[in-house]
Amino acid sequence: MKEFKTILFASDFSENSAYAFEYARDLAIKYQALLLVVHVINEPVDLRGFYVPHISFETLEEEIEQGARKMMDKFCRTNLRDYDNYETFIVPGIPYDEIIKKAEDVSADLIVMGTHGRSGLDHVLFGSTAEKVLRKSPVPVMTIRYPD
Repeated sequence: MKEFKTILFASDFSENSAYAFEYARDLAIKYQALLLVVHVINEPVDLRGFYVPHISFETLEEEIEQGARKMMDKFCRTNLRDYDNYETFIVPGIPYDEIIKKAEDVSADLIVMGTHGRSGLDHVLFGSTAEKVLRKSPVPVMTIRYPD
């Protein structure tokens, strides 16, 4: 079996993501791998030309990033109490694209992520970040579906 030295976990901080994280963490512990926890701040919709009261776009982006950092800190405190071989990243962009870029940049051996298991119209309308990562990533991907 392949040895995993670097495992990238993509998190959206959902309950589904926390469930999938158990697999990433357990693999990292088993192989004593570096665990990279990545959260992508989806690029905000361009609201220029619209009236948005009391907040600038720069302030909005800063607040979103600060909120994501707080969620990342809480996520790691809750889920990584007994494992310290990890790094965290918060990056802006298109989630599937940034997950793949980060995995390539760090020479990850595996990407682990949760999937919502959407189907039908939901899947057509919202797409699936996990599916796009699966289709486009040169790095092996493990997806974990949250039990219904």
